Amino acid sequence: MIRPIVHDPATLSVPADLATPADTQVLTDLLDTLAAHTDNCVGMAANMIGVNKQIIVVQLGPFAIAMINSKIIDHHGTYETKEGCLSLPGERPTSRYHQITVKYKDQHFKPQQQRFNDFTAQIIQHELDHCAGKLI
Repeated sequence: MIRPIVHDPATLSVPADLATPADTQVLTDLLDTLAAHTDNCVGMAANMIGVNKQIIVVQLGPFAIAMINSKIIDHHGTYETKEGCLSLPGERPTSRYHQITVKYKDQHFKPQQQRFNDFTAQIIQHELDHCAGKLI
């Protein structure tokens, strides 16, 4: 189900709780909501649709993947950039890493570990900041 986007900074600033298999509907809603915003959005965190769980979805070309209870375990190459957010107006400066390695659970709650680079790494970092209650 497509959910409305949360725009309240106070709500978005609350750190998310760990997700469990009981949160699978949140995954579906998050993927549906991302698909409805593909013209101006490449990733979303669950708190952007009003659910305070550590679930993000990231658009990778034609596919969107879910990442649950994610943690960056390695990173390299800091750079400065500007980012926008569907939940907030305008763009803001931020620091990101060119390369990250992430441990997470996939949509079936199976453990995964993967390395991401450049723009994909940037998207993931932005969404994981949402899960930490950190806004750009």
